[in-house]
Amino acid sequence: MPAQEQSKQAFFYGWYIVGVGFLSYLVCSFNLSSTLSVFVKPLTEDFGVSRGMFSLLRTGEILIGGVLAPLIGPLVDRYSGRWLMAIGALAAGAGFLFLSQAKEFWQFLLLRWSLVTIGGAFMCSMVVTVTISRWFIRKRGRAIAIASLGQGIAKVGIPLLAASLFVWLGWRETWAIFGILTLALVVGPAVIFMRRSPEEMGLQPDGAPVSCFNGVPGAKAGLSASEHLAVAADVIWSRAEVLRTQAFWLIAVTFGVANVGVVGLNLHVFAYVSDIGYPAMAAATVLSIIAFTQLSSTLLWGFLSERVDVRKATMLMFLIQTLGLSLVIATTGLVAVYAGFFIYGVGLGGSQVLQEIIWANYFGRISLGRVRGLGFLITQFFSAGGPPFFGFLFDLTKSYLLSFTLFTLALVISAFLILLARPPQKQAK
Repeated sequence: MPAQEQSKQAFFYGWYIVGVGFLSYLVCSFNLSSTLSVFVKPLTEDFGVSRGMFSLLRTGEILIGGVLAPLIGPLVDRYSGRWLMAIGALAAGAGFLFLSQAKEFWQFLLLRWSLVTIGGAFMCSMVVTVTISRWFIRKRGRAIAIASLGQGIAKVGIPLLAASLFVWLGWRETWAIFGILTLALVVGPAVIFMRRSPEEMGLQPDGAPVSCFNGVPGAKAGLSASEHLAVAADVIWSRAEVLRTQAFWLIAVTFGVANVGVVGLNLHVFAYVSDIGYPAMAAATVLSIIAFTQLSSTLLWGFLSERVDVRKATMLMFLIQTLGLSLVIATTGLVAVYAGFFIYGVGLGGSQVLQEIIWANYFGRISLGRVRGLGFLITQFFSAGGPPFFGFLFDLTKSYLLSFTLFTLALVISAFLILLARPPQKQAK
């Protein structure tokens, strides 16, 4: 059998990387705002703090993650996610276990800000997507989308699981279970399977024959226009060069503006549904609806990104989210609320995928950790404002209507802002 034919039939190792990424996304959902949302009411009541003050917990986590990103990014470029993810999972898993023993709010806060947040920064999305982006070019959209399904699946089930465990066992035992799952699902697979790049294993991105790339984005490779862009971007970028590009700031600010609302809503949506008169399971169902539609649409956004300009796909994503939230704002009927969050979730399904693809396509694989770390820092500073923005506006107005309305306006701004981003130009040396 010819070597090329064997290469085509062999299982590409990059899909093992995607599988570990899937597990990481699954576990990292334990630390998301949507999961913490289930615990807003019981924790604020037990610890005797306001929702606005409790929201600062999530703000601190986001800022810490943002500050760590420029430090972690170069580590991913130089090494791999192998030991970073394993150590991160050990820290986060221990943190969740310790949360179950917290007696005061400050103890809960410090544990979240230290072990859980720092551990999560080393094992979650940025490390995963940077590594996957090195292993794939042609199939980058679907690879990132498949890994992101872990988060989508978790978002469908975790709110209902967390609400059920809270009812049956209490919130302390729920966090302990999350800690055990974190240790079991990430540490071993990361050590065994994670590798830095296909080239280090004598392979090529996507499992293609060596002749398809040869390190040169030539026309004979049979790549599409978007694939040419991705290969051509594989040059080394310094921090100073990245910060001087218009594309960097437009991408970071676009997703940052949108994330103010996304992160804030994720934390407060459970309380919002409860406040308009519906029981806890109905509120948990809303979280699951968002997660289910996000899950079911993720692969579609991944395939779409391989076929159309990623900027146009991103604009469509933001506008779909706007449509869904507009419906939620317009009525408090349960069916309409479900429908609005369903539409919102469809748009949200593209958020993680499209953001990672545009970074990788515009700045390439070689310095992606460095670039992504800087971008994550900017985006997270915007995101950090989301939880207290929703929380303190609620404390002031006793309603979430104003914060939801401003979120829709932010989505519209982001939808048109992303169209201004153009691929940066830098010649390979």
